[in-house]
Amino acid sequence: MNGFQVVILWSDALLAVLLLACCAGIAAALRREHLRRAWRAVFANRSAMAALVVLLAYLVVALLDSLHFRPELPRQEGAADAPAQYSVEVLSVLDVALARMRTAREDSYSAPFATHAFQKRMIEMPDGTQRRDYPRLQFGGAHLADPAADRGADIARRGLGGAAARIALWIVMAGALAALVARARREPVRRTLGAILRGDTPIAWNAFGWMLLLVLCVGGALFALSGAYHVFGTDATGNDVLYQTFKAMRIALLIGTLATFVVLPLGIGLGLAAGYFGGWVDDLIQYVYTVISSIPYVLLVAASALMMQLVIEQHAQIFDTAAARADARLVSLCVIIGAISWTTLCRLLRAETLKLRETDYVQAARCFGVSGVRIMLRHILPNAFHIVLITVVLEFSGLVLAEAVLSYVGVGVDPTTISFGTMINNARGELAQDPVIWWSITAAFVFMVSLVLAANLFADAVREAFDPRGAVPRRRRRVAQESAA
Repeated sequence: MNGFQVVILWSDALLAVLLLACCAGIAAALRREHLRRAWRAVFANRSAMAALVVLLAYLVVALLDSLHFRPELPRQEGAADAPAQYSVEVLSVLDVALARMRTAREDSYSAPFATHAFQKRMIEMPDGTQRRDYPRLQFGGAHLADPAADRGADIARRGLGGAAARIALWIVMAGALAALVARARREPVRRTLGAILRGDTPIAWNAFGWMLLLVLCVGGALFALSGAYHVFGTDATGNDVLYQTFKAMRIALLIGTLATFVVLPLGIGLGLAAGYFGGWVDDLIQYVYTVISSIPYVLLVAASALMMQLVIEQHAQIFDTAAARADARLVSLCVIIGAISWTTLCRLLRAETLKLRETDYVQAARCFGVSGVRIMLRHILPNAFHIVLITVVLEFSGLVLAEAVLSYVGVGVDPTTISFGTMINNARGELAQDPVIWWSITAAFVFMVSLVLAANLFADAVREAFDPRGAVPRRRRRVAQESAA
């Protein structure tokens, strides 16, 4: 590849904006003691720190898959001075890193670590005769002279080699982490390392480190094995299933994050307005979210998504590539899901605002002539922000699952876009075959469940740390532990 043209899709730009917003939120949290205290409680939770490693791994994959470009086409002989021409195919950095999995396409189905096709077909023998048998795969295990005898040892050697290389990387990362923590604690590195291994640090670095080791070993083994085998087999068109799962990670994170950030302004603005102003404003907002909540969720999203798809198809000329058109459908789906999922946050904030507006400091602000908008932003929202944060982290996993359900019924992302929902949808017919083709839905299930489980574990820790109702039991437990000590 001689050159490339950078491509910035709408989802890429929005993801960058969200990362900047998260960085700004972290900076704001570091300046407030009560937020620092709450986040320290989150990071002291071993389950939360282990889940954080998984979430960061998904985020790294999503970021690599969000750096898009169009490769330059080879120049024709004698046309060195001609302007560069670029491919209509939009690739990402992740596609380059997983080039072998992306290009190693078989004819049809193949089982995980298989060296022969899953289905029999007519094979022409060296003597010119034809026989019905399982043909050798073009890429999977093609380097083996005798697959039956050599495959097991080769898989073990490659998997252990990939894991061993990541262990060496983990040792370097663990040493750097211990050095940073020791510098912050102003003590020798050896003592800090011992405290981390024993779990005697305020932050659960031991859980973070062991889960990081597990993720690195699994990732290293998968990467090493994918260079010679189809670890999770291939689908009906011969595409590597493991490559599809890596591509689906970005879609899952985008659906969860973008839809969540659409929920925030609607839920916060309408919830605060309903609770603070009351009267006809409260009645109108309650009427709106009651009507929305009474309509079946899937039906409402499906109808909105189909109308948006029609608009995109009618204006297909504004998109220069198929990837841009599929990305527009993805962003519109995120907006639709977020615009319909704000009712829960609105109800919770309305109830909390009804209590906070009667407090003394809010009444005093009213007496001094402070505007309603300023009171809501300066006095009510900061005291109700724990509800916002808890709702956001809890809604994330639900939004990820929503995409899978919508794609399963055919109204989700574009069919050319690889997501967990499209993988499950394509696997419907495979489960009815004999023998069962189980690896596609298994791969989607494993990776999607790991993401949702990690998000839920982290959300539980955030809820426990930020929920004021849990502060008293935590304080009592801490006092009891100190008394026992």
